[in-house]
Amino acid sequence: MTPAAGAPRAAPFVTGSIMRHVVVMTLTGAVGLMALFMVDLVDLFFLSLLNDTEVTAAIGYAGTIVFSNLSVSIGCGIAAAALVARNVGAGDQARAREYATSALMFSLITSGAITLMIDLGSGSLLSLLGATGEARRLAQLFIWTLSPGYVLIAGAICCSFILRGLGDARRAMYITLSTAVVTACADPIFIFWLGMGIQGAAIATVLGYVVSFGIGLHGVVRVHRYINPFRLSGFRRDFPALWGIAFPAILTQLAQPFANAYITYEIAPFGDESVAGFAIVGRLVPVAFGIIFSLAGSVGPIIGQNYGAKRHDRVRRTLTDGLLFSAVYTLITSLLLFLFRHDIAEAFNAAGRSRDLVVFFCTFIGISWAFAGGQFVANAAFNNLGRAALSSWFNWAKATLGTIPFAIMGARMGGPEGLLAGTAIGSVIFGIASVITAYNIVRRSETGAAR
Repeated sequence: MTPAAGAPRAAPFVTGSIMRHVVVMTLTGAVGLMALFMVDLVDLFFLSLLNDTEVTAAIGYAGTIVFSNLSVSIGCGIAAAALVARNVGAGDQARAREYATSALMFSLITSGAITLMIDLGSGSLLSLLGATGEARRLAQLFIWTLSPGYVLIAGAICCSFILRGLGDARRAMYITLSTAVVTACADPIFIFWLGMGIQGAAIATVLGYVVSFGIGLHGVVRVHRYINPFRLSGFRRDFPALWGIAFPAILTQLAQPFANAYITYEIAPFGDESVAGFAIVGRLVPVAFGIIFSLAGSVGPIIGQNYGAKRHDRVRRTLTDGLLFSAVYTLITSLLLFLFRHDIAEAFNAAGRSRDLVVFFCTFIGISWAFAGGQFVANAAFNNLGRAALSSWFNWAKATLGTIPFAIMGARMGGPEGLLAGTAIGSVIFGIASVITAYNIVRRSETGAAR
């Protein structure tokens, strides 16, 4: 039974097996987060059945821009989860509820601003990415049609992270899972039956976002009674704390779209087939490694509650168990990608250079995500131990120093395949560095030297 509003709420992560908490939170978090990325994969799968390389390339160009809104929304959600979990762990139920309310307002306002910027600047951004001709026109049509849903999915993601901060992983999973289910059902209707093509895929996605936000509000407002009436005074009071975590978290999340945009820019001269291949890889990665992506948001509340309860030994154990979980999962997934590499390429009707790129990724690059997973776990520690800025520094260092020079050298030495290999090497380097830094911070928190 859900506690009544104002009743003390237990902090579930300060007792029990850390590895069990990591596994449960990560698996349920992965299902929810992978559902968001599955929406793009479902769109791409159905659109690939049209056998039109320009449509597939358009999704690649548009996805790079659209992902920026998703990244901002996740950054806002991380702030919500961190502040809610920290106050729940400290036993301050009322304050946790106030932060949840302000975080939802913050997410909606921020996403509204991002939506406006995307709509106004999408044409210029697509040109910067190298999109031309019909691929550019279709990409912009997709972006404009999808834009009404940006604010909705931002609100849904914030509700999901609030529930994670409370320890309600199951309901948090339902929020984003619903998006993928609705989109998968609606895509064939709009794309094929109504003959709307790429615009139909965008409309189906917006419908999924509507359902997702509705489920999120039900879980947070009706089930947990965890949103107070919106008041500007409360938002102003909580804004500094929210901004202190959300801003670096947003910068952290935006690093990956930046890196993807740069890679798309470098691949564009190799032709639409190569861009289409990278579009397939770009949507395969979040689904195959969605569990890795979810680590920062899933492990974060465990760290936050134990940090709030001053259980520093459990904070260290959470970091270690998260890294172990990431390594084992990546090894298994990389093996599966290798075994089914040709089947995956055929499933998306990849041919020519598109097929070569997909097969190369599944054969050689998947294993590098063990180190990306290490960085996600380290980010969770940074965000919940008062060092959120370090997440931004490491992610942007990887997105620039770990991407640009490696991509240029890789492309010159081995074309699109060399580019993927080069950026994987950069990911390994910065993954190791971030984990070492996270352990140093945890060690200082254990000895009382953390500031």
